[in-house]
Amino acid sequence: MRGKRDDYKLFRTIATRWMDNDVYGHVNNVVYYSFFDTAVNAALIEAGVLDPVASEVIGLVVETGCRYAASLSFPGDVAAGLRVAKIGNSSVRYEVGLFDAKADEAAAEGFFVHVYVDRETRKPTPLPAPLRAFLQGLTAT
Repeated sequence: MRGKRDDYKLFRTIATRWMDNDVYGHVNNVVYYSFFDTAVNAALIEAGVLDPVASEVIGLVVETGCRYAASLSFPGDVAAGLRVAKIGNSSVRYEVGLFDAKADEAAAEGFFVHVYVDRETRKPTPLPAPLRAFLQGLTAT
């Protein structure tokens, strides 16, 4: 069963680019992961809970996955829906649905698991309170 827009909490529009298409005329599978990364990190930066250059705690990807259901292509806009499936002590499972701009069902659904670590030591560390509060607002219901 494909996810619906209502299943996600926060959306970002991502424009496809000519270079995203492969020889089959659709967005190549590897590009979907870049869309996931953009959706997650842009949300964190815009919420003020991640400074890519200065944050003492950063998220490292330890697991990813994707299910493809329909093609996306250039030219076109993709609506990337974001939600949080699980919050641990130092980890988060983000889920992202990619939708054709006009569709209500996801063309693809994927996930990222971030383990948050100290920037210097790279050792897992508890989620900072502001980050945890932001993530709780994105938790799937």
